[in-house]
Amino acid sequence: MAAEARPRTVLDLVAMKAAGRKITMLTCYDALFARLLAAADIDLLLVGDSLHQVLGGHETTLGATLDQMVYHAASVRRGAPDRLVFVDLPFLTYQVSIEEAIRNAGRVLAGSGAHGVKLEGGAAMAPTVRALVERGIPVLGHLGLTPQSVHALGGYRVQGRDELTANRLMADAQYLEDAGACGVVLELVPAPLAARISGTLTVPTIGIGAGAGCDGQVLVLHDMLGLNPDFSPRFLRRYADLASTVREAADRFAADVRSGRYPGPEHSFE
Repeated sequence: MAAEARPRTVLDLVAMKAAGRKITMLTCYDALFARLLAAADIDLLLVGDSLHQVLGGHETTLGATLDQMVYHAASVRRGAPDRLVFVDLPFLTYQVSIEEAIRNAGRVLAGSGAHGVKLEGGAAMAPTVRALVERGIPVLGHLGLTPQSVHALGGYRVQGRDELTANRLMADAQYLEDAGACGVVLELVPAPLAARISGTLTVPTIGIGAGAGCDGQVLVLHDMLGLNPDFSPRFLRRYADLASTVREAADRFAADVRSGRYPGPEHSFE
C-alpha cells in the first residue's frame, strides 16, 4: 500500500501495518468536525460512546444509547464520506446475546453508513466478534481499560501491570484476531506489554495510553484540541488550546454587543 494512500477498506488497515505505516484515528461526533478531519491527515474516525461524557457531561459511557450512536455516526459519515468510520456499540447492546449483537450492529451500519463497529472485551466476546464478522460486519476489538467495565475494574486504571493480567491480555488479543477482528484498541496498557501484543498480531493495534509500540494511535478529539482543560491524563498531548480561544471569542462578542460595536452597519440589512 502506498505511503500516501488512504485506507478505503478494513483490509487496508492490515496492509498499513505490514508496510509499517502508523495509523491515525480520532474520535468524532458531528459533521462539522468530520469535514475538518476529512481535510486533515487522519485515517480513521471513531464515533465513540465517549460522546456521552464529552458532549453529554456524564461521568461514564454507560448511558449512551444505540439511537445516539446511529445519529452521530450518520452525521460523521455525511461530513467525511471518504474516511473509514467505526462506531462504538453501547453498553448492553452486544453483551446479552449474539443475536442482539448482530441485530444492533447491523442497525448501526444500516442506519449510519459506517464501515464497522467497535466492542469491548476479549475471550468472552470472541464468539460475538466471529458471528458479526461472518455476517459481513467489520469489528475493532478493545482491550485494557475498557470504559464500559470501569466499575468492575475499580476505576480508570492501567491494566496489565501484573503477570496474570498481562498474560490474559495477550491471550485476549489473539482470541480477537482469531475471531476475525480487523484491529484491536489497547487502552491504558503498559508500553512494553502493548508492544509485545502488537508484535504477535497480524492485525493492527491502536493505542491510547499504550505507548509508541502500537501500530497506530487514537485520542478523543476534544481532549486533543484542549477543549476539556480539566482532563489531564498522562497519555494526553494537547495540540491546541481551543478552550481559551472559545472563552476569549465569547468575551469579545459580549463586550462588542454591550458597547454597541456589534452589529455594525456592515452586519445589518436595509
